[in-house]
Amino acid sequence: MSVSRRGRPAGPTGPVIGRALRLLDAFDADRRELTLSDLARRAGMPLSTTHRLMQELCAWGAVERGTDGLYRIGLRLWELGSLAPRGPGLREAALPFLDDLSRITRENVQLAVREGTELVFVERIASSDAVPVLTRVGDRFALTATGVGLVLLAHAPAEVQEEVLGGPIARYTAKTVTDPARLRRMLADVRSNGFSISDRQVTMDALSVGAPIRDRQGEVVAAVSLVVRHGSTTAHALARLVRTSAQAISRALSN
Repeated sequence: MSVSRRGRPAGPTGPVIGRALRLLDAFDADRRELTLSDLARRAGMPLSTTHRLMQELCAWGAVERGTDGLYRIGLRLWELGSLAPRGPGLREAALPFLDDLSRITRENVQLAVREGTELVFVERIASSDAVPVLTRVGDRFALTATGVGLVLLAHAPAEVQEEVLGGPIARYTAKTVTDPARLRRMLADVRSNGFSISDRQVTMDALSVGAPIRDRQGEVVAAVSLVVRHGSTTAHALARLVRTSAQAISRALSN
Protein backbone atom coordinates (compact mmCIF):
# COMPACT_ATOMS: atom_id res chain seq x y z
CA MET A 1 0.00 0.00 0.00
CA SER A 2 1.35 3.43 -0.92
CA VAL A 3 0.79 6.62 1.06
CA SER A 4 -0.34 9.98 -0.30
CA ARG A 5 1.56 13.20 0.36
CA ARG A 6 -0.71 14.05 3.32
CA GLY A 7 -0.34 10.69 4.96
CA ARG A 8 -3.55 9.01 3.84
CA PRO A 9 -3.61 5.43 2.53
CA ALA A 10 -3.50 5.46 -1.25
CA GLY A 11 -4.08 2.05 -2.74
CA PRO A 12 -4.89 1.43 -6.41
CA THR A 13 -8.52 0.62 -5.68
CA GLY A 14 -11.32 2.04 -3.57
CA PRO A 15 -14.53 4.03 -3.86
CA VAL A 16 -14.75 6.21 -6.97
CA ILE A 17 -15.12 9.43 -4.96
CA GLY A 18 -12.06 8.58 -2.89
CA ARG A 19 -9.99 7.89 -6.00
CA ALA A 20 -11.15 11.13 -7.63
CA LEU A 21 -10.20 13.08 -4.52
CA ARG A 22 -6.76 11.45 -4.52
CA LEU A 23 -6.25 12.69 -8.06
CA LEU A 24 -7.20 16.23 -7.07
CA ASP A 25 -4.93 15.93 -4.05
CA ALA A 26 -2.01 15.24 -6.40
CA PHE A 27 -1.92 18.95 -7.28
CA ASP A 28 -0.17 21.37 -4.95
CA ALA A 29 1.49 24.79 -5.00
CA ASP A 30 4.64 23.33 -6.59
CA ARG A 31 2.80 21.07 -9.03
CA ARG A 32 0.01 23.09 -10.62
CA GLU A 33 0.30 21.27 -13.95
CA LEU A 34 0.63 17.48 -14.21
CA THR A 35 0.77 14.86 -16.93
CA LEU A 36 -1.49 11.83 -16.80
CA SER A 37 1.50 9.70 -15.79
CA ASP A 38 2.37 12.14 -13.00
CA LEU A 39 -1.19 11.98 -11.70
CA ALA A 40 -1.27 8.18 -11.77
CA ARG A 41 2.06 7.98 -9.94
CA ARG A 42 1.24 10.58 -7.28
CA ALA A 43 -2.24 9.12 -6.65
CA GLY A 44 -0.97 5.52 -6.66
CA MET A 45 -3.46 4.35 -9.29
CA PRO A 46 -3.23 2.47 -12.61
CA LEU A 47 -2.86 4.66 -15.69
CA SER A 48 -6.10 3.36 -17.22
CA THR A 49 -8.11 4.18 -14.09
CA THR A 50 -6.48 7.60 -13.88
CA HIS A 51 -7.35 8.34 -17.51
CA ARG A 52 -11.00 7.38 -17.04
CA LEU A 53 -11.44 9.41 -13.86
CA MET A 54 -9.66 12.44 -15.29
CA GLN A 55 -12.04 12.40 -18.25
CA GLU A 56 -14.97 12.52 -15.83
CA LEU A 57 -13.36 15.29 -13.76
CA CYS A 58 -12.71 17.27 -16.93
CA ALA A 59 -16.31 16.87 -18.07
CA TRP A 60 -17.56 18.18 -14.71
CA GLY A 61 -15.06 21.07 -14.68
CA ALA A 62 -12.99 20.06 -11.67
CA VAL A 63 -9.89 19.90 -13.86
CA GLU A 64 -8.92 21.25 -17.28
CA ARG A 65 -6.61 19.76 -19.93
CA GLY A 66 -4.56 22.23 -21.93
CA THR A 67 -3.45 21.94 -25.54
CA ASP A 68 -0.07 20.89 -24.15
CA GLY A 69 -1.70 17.81 -22.62
CA LEU A 70 -1.13 18.95 -19.04
CA TYR A 71 -3.92 18.85 -16.47
CA ARG A 72 -4.75 21.81 -14.21
CA ILE A 73 -7.32 22.52 -11.50
CA GLY A 74 -10.53 23.81 -13.11
CA LEU A 75 -12.63 26.87 -12.40
CA ARG A 76 -15.55 24.77 -11.15
CA LEU A 77 -13.57 23.96 -7.99
CA TRP A 78 -12.75 27.62 -7.51
CA GLU A 79 -16.46 28.44 -7.76
CA LEU A 80 -17.28 25.87 -5.09
CA GLY A 81 -14.38 27.00 -2.92
CA SER A 82 -15.74 30.53 -2.92
CA LEU A 83 -18.72 29.23 -0.91
CA ALA A 84 -16.55 28.06 2.01
CA PRO A 85 -17.26 30.33 5.02
CA ARG A 86 -13.73 29.92 6.46
CA GLY A 87 -12.09 30.88 3.19
CA PRO A 88 -13.51 33.63 0.99
CA GLY A 89 -16.22 34.54 3.54
CA LEU A 90 -13.61 35.19 6.17
CA ARG A 91 -11.37 36.90 3.64
CA GLU A 92 -14.17 39.25 2.55
CA ALA A 93 -14.80 40.35 6.14
CA ALA A 94 -11.11 40.70 6.93
CA LEU A 95 -9.78 42.33 3.76
CA PRO A 96 -10.56 46.00 4.60
CA PHE A 97 -8.70 45.66 7.90
CA LEU A 98 -5.82 43.75 6.31
CA ASP A 99 -5.52 46.53 3.73
CA ASP A 100 -5.43 49.15 6.47
CA LEU A 101 -2.76 47.26 8.38
CA SER A 102 -0.70 46.86 5.23
CA ARG A 103 -0.95 50.56 4.33
CA ILE A 104 0.02 51.64 7.84
CA THR A 105 3.03 49.36 8.14
CA ARG A 106 4.01 48.60 4.52
CA GLU A 107 4.82 45.10 5.74
CA ASN A 108 3.56 41.56 5.13
CA VAL A 109 0.04 40.95 6.48
CA GLN A 110 -1.21 37.35 6.65
CA LEU A 111 -4.54 35.70 7.39
CA ALA A 112 -4.76 31.97 8.15
CA VAL A 113 -7.08 29.26 9.45
CA ARG A 114 -6.36 25.88 10.99
CA GLU A 115 -7.09 22.75 8.99
CA GLY A 116 -6.44 19.68 11.12
CA THR A 117 -2.82 19.78 12.27
CA GLU A 118 -1.76 22.38 9.68
CA LEU A 119 -2.66 25.95 8.80
CA VAL A 120 -3.89 27.28 5.47
CA PHE A 121 -3.12 30.83 4.35
CA VAL A 122 -6.33 32.54 3.23
CA GLU A 123 -4.81 35.93 2.34
CA ARG A 124 -1.46 37.67 2.21
CA ILE A 125 -0.71 41.31 1.38
CA ALA A 126 2.82 42.61 0.97
CA SER A 127 4.42 45.85 -0.18
CA SER A 128 7.25 45.77 -2.68
CA ASP A 129 9.92 46.45 -0.06
CA ALA A 130 8.61 44.04 2.62
CA VAL A 131 10.84 41.21 3.82
CA PRO A 132 10.46 38.09 1.59
CA VAL A 133 8.39 35.26 3.07
CA LEU A 134 7.90 31.61 2.14
CA THR A 135 4.10 31.65 2.20
CA ARG A 136 1.47 31.95 -0.52
CA VAL A 137 -2.33 32.05 -0.45
CA GLY A 138 -3.62 28.48 -0.36
CA ASP A 139 -0.39 27.09 1.06
CA ARG A 140 -0.38 24.75 4.03
CA PHE A 141 2.23 25.21 6.74
CA ALA A 142 3.22 23.84 10.14
CA LEU A 143 1.40 25.27 13.17
CA THR A 144 4.54 25.40 15.27
CA ALA A 145 6.68 28.06 13.58
CA THR A 146 4.73 31.04 12.26
CA GLY A 147 2.98 33.83 14.12
CA VAL A 148 -0.45 32.77 12.84
CA GLY A 149 0.36 29.10 13.45
CA LEU A 150 1.27 29.60 17.08
CA VAL A 151 -1.99 31.47 17.66
CA LEU A 152 -4.07 28.75 16.00
CA LEU A 153 -2.25 25.97 17.84
CA ALA A 154 -2.57 27.76 21.19
CA HIS A 155 -6.35 27.83 20.79
CA ALA A 156 -6.75 24.40 19.16
CA PRO A 157 -8.41 21.51 21.01
CA ALA A 158 -6.14 19.65 23.44
CA GLU A 159 -6.05 16.55 21.24
CA VAL A 160 -4.78 18.60 18.28
CA GLN A 161 -2.06 20.16 20.42
CA GLU A 162 -1.00 16.74 21.68
CA GLU A 163 -0.86 15.33 18.15
CA VAL A 164 1.23 18.25 16.87
CA LEU A 165 3.60 18.39 19.82
CA GLY A 166 3.90 14.61 19.99
CA GLY A 167 4.91 14.22 16.36
CA PRO A 168 7.89 15.39 14.32
CA ILE A 169 8.25 19.18 14.56
CA ALA A 170 9.59 20.82 11.41
CA ARG A 171 12.77 22.88 11.68
CA TYR A 172 13.26 25.76 9.22
CA THR A 173 16.14 27.69 10.76
CA ALA A 174 18.55 27.43 13.67
CA LYS A 175 16.03 29.50 15.66
CA THR A 176 13.05 27.21 15.07
CA VAL A 177 11.68 25.93 18.37
CA THR A 178 11.30 22.16 18.21
CA ASP A 179 11.31 21.29 21.92
CA PRO A 180 7.73 20.34 22.92
CA ALA A 181 8.12 21.61 26.48
CA ARG A 182 9.30 25.00 25.31
CA LEU A 183 6.50 25.15 22.73
CA ARG A 184 3.94 24.42 25.44
CA ARG A 185 5.24 27.40 27.40
CA MET A 186 5.05 29.57 24.28
CA LEU A 187 1.45 28.50 23.66
CA ALA A 188 0.54 29.34 27.26
CA ASP A 189 2.06 32.80 26.75
CA VAL A 190 -0.01 33.26 23.58
CA ARG A 191 -3.22 32.53 25.49
CA SER A 192 -2.18 34.77 28.37
CA ASN A 193 -0.85 37.73 26.36
CA GLY A 194 -3.29 37.64 23.44
CA PHE A 195 -0.58 37.54 20.77
CA SER A 196 2.23 35.32 19.49
CA ILE A 197 5.86 35.98 18.61
CA SER A 198 7.79 34.03 15.99
CA ASP A 199 11.34 35.34 15.94
CA ARG A 200 13.41 34.05 12.98
CA GLN A 201 11.68 30.67 13.19
CA VAL A 202 10.84 30.41 9.47
CA THR A 203 13.55 32.58 7.91
CA MET A 204 16.49 34.21 9.64
CA ASP A 205 15.52 37.71 8.53
CA ALA A 206 11.88 37.76 9.65
CA LEU A 207 9.94 38.51 12.84
CA SER A 208 6.23 37.67 12.98
CA VAL A 209 3.56 38.70 15.49
CA GLY A 210 0.08 37.12 15.36
CA ALA A 211 -3.27 37.57 17.08
CA PRO A 212 -6.52 35.55 17.24
CA ILE A 213 -9.72 36.28 15.34
CA ARG A 214 -12.90 35.14 17.10
CA ASP A 215 -16.45 34.46 15.96
CA ARG A 216 -19.56 35.70 17.76
CA GLN A 217 -19.35 32.74 20.17
CA GLY A 218 -15.82 33.77 21.15
CA GLU A 219 -14.17 30.80 19.45
CA VAL A 220 -10.87 31.40 17.65
CA VAL A 221 -11.54 30.76 13.97
CA ALA A 222 -8.52 32.41 12.33
CA ALA A 223 -5.37 34.39 13.01
CA VAL A 224 -3.79 37.52 11.53
CA SER A 225 -0.10 38.42 11.61
CA LEU A 226 2.48 41.01 10.62
CA VAL A 227 5.79 39.77 9.27
CA VAL A 228 8.61 42.33 9.32
CA ARG A 229 12.35 42.35 8.88
CA HIS A 230 14.14 41.18 11.99
CA GLY A 231 15.72 44.09 13.83
CA SER A 232 13.48 46.75 12.28
CA THR A 233 11.22 46.99 15.34
CA THR A 234 10.20 45.06 18.44
CA ALA A 235 7.50 42.41 18.74
CA HIS A 236 5.64 44.37 21.39
CA ALA A 237 5.53 47.44 19.14
CA LEU A 238 3.75 45.31 16.52
CA ALA A 239 1.45 43.53 18.96
CA ARG A 240 -0.86 46.51 19.49
CA LEU A 241 -1.42 46.96 15.75
CA VAL A 242 -2.01 43.27 15.14
CA ARG A 243 -4.37 42.85 18.09
CA THR A 244 -6.37 45.92 17.05
CA SER A 245 -6.80 44.51 13.53
CA ALA A 246 -7.77 41.08 14.88
CA GLN A 247 -10.39 42.63 17.15
CA ALA A 248 -11.82 44.66 14.28
CA ILE A 249 -12.08 41.55 12.08
CA SER A 250 -13.71 39.67 14.95
CA ARG A 251 -16.36 42.41 15.26
CA ALA A 252 -16.97 42.28 11.49
CA LEU A 253 -17.50 38.51 11.65
CA SER A 254 -20.00 38.94 14.48
CA ASN A 255 -22.18 41.42 12.56
